[in-house]
Amino acid sequence: MAERQTGTGPGPVTRTHRHHAPASGGACSNLLRRIQDHVPNSTQLVGFLTLLISGGILLLLTGLTATSAAMGFVLFAPLILLTSPVWIPLVTIFFLLTAGFLSTCGFGVAALAGGTWLYRYLSGRHPLGSERVDYARSRIADTASHVKDYAREYGGYLQSRVKDAAPGA
Repeated sequence: MAERQTGTGPGPVTRTHRHHAPASGGACSNLLRRIQDHVPNSTQLVGFLTLLISGGILLLLTGLTATSAAMGFVLFAPLILLTSPVWIPLVTIFFLLTAGFLSTCGFGVAALAGGTWLYRYLSGRHPLGSERVDYARSRIADTASHVKDYAREYGGYLQSRVKDAAPGA
């Protein structure tokens, strides 16, 4: 006798298998023994049946949905075609009005957020990202100062060169 334990349940489950001596040929009994060793336990069987039933129900619901959608399209297609000259302009106008309203609201919220940030920045509360603005401002001021110094240094040089090129001017 061979025993096998499966640890899928709350406690160990032992199964005993009796192997009968083959009446004729060892291949048939070997196959039978392999099949008996791989028999699922009750938990696996219930899980498989649940999966099978759930899949069947979902497949049935999918078929009913597709069938009803096709039938609805067949029944309402003439009505949609006959009334489309009325519906298309109405839907277009409604879409444009809705898009315009939502865009206006979005721009208003963005302007309010920007104004709030600017107020906090100017009042000295240091909102999120103010360090970057300060750094950029200092870099711009430094660059402007360097350009100004460069213009002073080389501006006089260029003016003297212009006078040399056109002495009578």
